[in-house]
Amino acid sequence: MVKKEKWFIGLVMILALAFAANPLRVDAGGQAQPAGKNTITVWAWDDNFNIAIMKTAVARYKELRPDVDFNVEIISSSKEDVYKKLQTGLASGGRNLPDIVLIEDYSFYQYVSAYSKYFYPLNDVLDYSQFSPYKVQVMTLNGKRYGVPFDTGVCANFFRHDILEKAGFTDADITDITWDRFLEIGKVVEQKTGVKMTIANGTNWSSFFRMMIQSGGAWYFDANNNMTITNNAVLRETFETIKKLRDAGVILECADDSQLAGALNNGTTASVINAAWRVSTVKAEPSQSGQWRVTTMPRLNNAKGVNASNTGGSSWYVIENNQPKDLVNDFLKTIFAGDQSFYNKILVDQGAVCAWLPSQSGPAYSVGDPFFGGQKVNLFFAEQLPKIPPVNYGQYVPEANTAVNSALFNYLQGNITIDEALKRAEDQLKNQIQ
Repeated sequence: MVKKEKWFIGLVMILALAFAANPLRVDAGGQAQPAGKNTITVWAWDDNFNIAIMKTAVARYKELRPDVDFNVEIISSSKEDVYKKLQTGLASGGRNLPDIVLIEDYSFYQYVSAYSKYFYPLNDVLDYSQFSPYKVQVMTLNGKRYGVPFDTGVCANFFRHDILEKAGFTDADITDITWDRFLEIGKVVEQKTGVKMTIANGTNWSSFFRMMIQSGGAWYFDANNNMTITNNAVLRETFETIKKLRDAGVILECADDSQLAGALNNGTTASVINAAWRVSTVKAEPSQSGQWRVTTMPRLNNAKGVNASNTGGSSWYVIENNQPKDLVNDFLKTIFAGDQSFYNKILVDQGAVCAWLPSQSGPAYSVGDPFFGGQKVNLFFAEQLPKIPPVNYGQYVPEANTAVNSALFNYLQGNITIDEALKRAEDQLKNQIQ
């Protein structure tokens, strides 16, 4: 009898030790997960940018923590598939979700506000004072901060120095100006050179007007998630400004991004106002090396208007799974909130201008780019980050984009007045979200 008791006690001890060494993982829905020891999963899209950067982060962490058992399974899908799987997992009680997922800033509220219990707040993990304030604002809900601020859509005016010079303007003449001054310069540029001042997608103006309204410190919703369309002075001025630019003929309208890229590379536009990732498009035409520069984007006349804004951008979010939290936290904190070498490498390799402010002192920021006449382009983008006004993107960015773009299109065609346009946008948005 005594022998059987010893055998049973021994078996229990063996099982306990085995469980402690490799605990069974359980997802937020209570479903057992087959993940291996200290293995975390990451969902993201874009092999050349987000996936490549996460691989660099993992390699860098293993370099810094050689004694830590750390494995990452990175699953690359299209952005649409990532969102479909995320929505399905959240709606089914948190089942079959990854440990870390990439989410666009515009989509934060769509997922986190509706399913906040499945996301792990990082207030006690990261020092958010070291990140761009507008990125931190995006991921804050009820005092909790849920993500790791990642890449930015910091904006600039990319312009042809040689064309502006031919029209009689210096680089300083086009820096820190209003849209009204930009229009005046654009008329002269076309008169003297035959080149349109700037370019935009004439079928989908959403990127253009999103940059403008955020530069004025406004959005479709206020800080309390109240819709602000008909009573939005910044949005009104944005509509009126785009119409003035269009009516004056200083904007070259294109149908899609491929036409826009072609216009930049064949010299039929003197500038483009867009995010930092437009650098790669501009540099696609080697014969134009030395002719381009970057400067601040124009501002609205609104009292809150500044010469800085954002379009797009995304961040990493931790799912409230039964993963090894200390390990995940240390990985994110060590690399994304503390490693200048990592940020320097992804800036050089992927052109990633990120939200961690101390990265601005990295060596890649002090190097001049011959394509831009020796200008320190990366440093320029970094210096714009703290100037971007924080706004509340709210839960319905795609719906608002569609409603506002449709109303703006009809206003630009002269079919409706500005009051009718704003009213139409608000009514359509209300119908979509009810």
